[in-house]
Amino acid sequence: MTTSTNSTIPDRLFIFELANNHMGSVEHGLRVIREMAAVSKDYDFNFAFKLQYRELDTFIHPDFKGRMDIKYIKRFSETRLSRDDTRRLVDEVKKHGFTAICTPFDEPSVDNIVADNYDILKIASCSFTDWPLLEKMVATDLPIIGSTAGVDQESIDNVVSFLTNRDKDFVLMHCVAEYPTPSEKLQLNHIDYLRRRYPQVRIGYSTHEDPDETAAVAIAIGKGAMALEKHVGVPTPDWPLNAYSANPEQVGKWLGAAKHAYAVLGDEEGALKPTEAELESLRGLRRGAYAKRDIAPGERIHSDDIFFAIPVQEEHVTANDWSKYLQVSATQPIAANQPLLASNTSQANIRERVYGIVGRVKNALEQANVVFPGTANFEISHHYGLEKFEEFGLTMMTVVNRDYCKKIIVVLPGQKHPEQSHKIKEETFHVLDGEMVLYLDGVPRTLRRSDVVTIEAGVKHAFETESGVIFEEISSNHQASDSFYTDPAITENKDRKTYLMHWPS
Repeated sequence: MTTSTNSTIPDRLFIFELANNHMGSVEHGLRVIREMAAVSKDYDFNFAFKLQYRELDTFIHPDFKGRMDIKYIKRFSETRLSRDDTRRLVDEVKKHGFTAICTPFDEPSVDNIVADNYDILKIASCSFTDWPLLEKMVATDLPIIGSTAGVDQESIDNVVSFLTNRDKDFVLMHCVAEYPTPSEKLQLNHIDYLRRRYPQVRIGYSTHEDPDETAAVAIAIGKGAMALEKHVGVPTPDWPLNAYSANPEQVGKWLGAAKHAYAVLGDEEGALKPTEAELESLRGLRRGAYAKRDIAPGERIHSDDIFFAIPVQEEHVTANDWSKYLQVSATQPIAANQPLLASNTSQANIRERVYGIVGRVKNALEQANVVFPGTANFEISHHYGLEKFEEFGLTMMTVVNRDYCKKIIVVLPGQKHPEQSHKIKEETFHVLDGEMVLYLDGVPRTLRRSDVVTIEAGVKHAFETESGVIFEEISSNHQASDSFYTDPAITENKDRKTYLMHWPS
């Protein structure tokens, strides 16, 4: 059983509403409590029993006492219990381990509820904006559950504010006050609405549907209702049940539907926990990585060096593992058509490192107020490997590359770009923010914000920055084959760039 943090009202709370179904007989009321205890004993839920208190001597106007032609005066008068009788009922409720809940309909009843040691107060829908009664209820130390049938939105807002400002522990219940409620009028989507409107408040569902209806409780649980309430009773030849109260057999089916709903929903936190059988089945359908050619120990393995096929073997590197962020090298000889395994390869995932670089670049662009299209391709150049990116490297967004080309280049503080040249491309640098030293055929030149310089084809150029720099590169068409580095080690490094087709969040 679970209880929400900082709340004395437990989750998965199933409330049996006795109301007037004791029929004015304490012995019959005790029987209902005992039979509901027997039905609920095999379920791992939190259970509560709810009674209703009215101080009839003052609740009914003196001029109308004994008026059996008025529906509710007749009902309440005929089912009246003494204070000793109600105390016997609450003692029986607690004897069976139920949380004791009571609905007061007047202020004297609140005092009686406190005196009888109940655990929770309930606001009936008809009393939801009975402000004198609410003031009396919040003066107690008891948590509160409130039903909202027929209550307009402004009134709910006001009561939520009232209870919140008085630091009350409370739950709101979606409810429809039509007895019984036809299925098409249950309005269970209102649970979603209440949860969205009051995200800090837990929401439940007070039911009045046909007692044989079990789909509603499952749907309500699926929508996040943490408390469920149902009118219950035990029929006799003299006291048949009304059309919205459930007998023990119907309560058992109701609880069974709730149990099934929780099982179908799975983990309460919503985190998927796949079974071993599920994982094994899925693994059998995955493709494993196999070598296209003989691969020597120490050799870096690229996508062009492998193919994916079934079956997957033990410790197999799969297509699901493979990505631009996975760096794989052979630790043993791998013959053509042989699998890449954990035992014959070493693997390093650079995702977090790449995302860290992206974060720094985003921050630099925002600080400089440089606007760029979110669809621009993102390229990280790490000329001597990602491990030396802080010293040698840059990041570049290609905005357009047609007969003309525009890129936005970010060089982080302390980075250098090694010397290179182009045989075809001519390019112009326009500094947007920061400062850098540009070397043209070895001659240094300091560039600052708004400076513009054009680099003709064939001119060797390198640059570096201490503080960081952002600049536009505007050029003729860029071709990957038209970059020539002075250091041949860079040209030989096939892994000097990481490309992203979108910005990671």
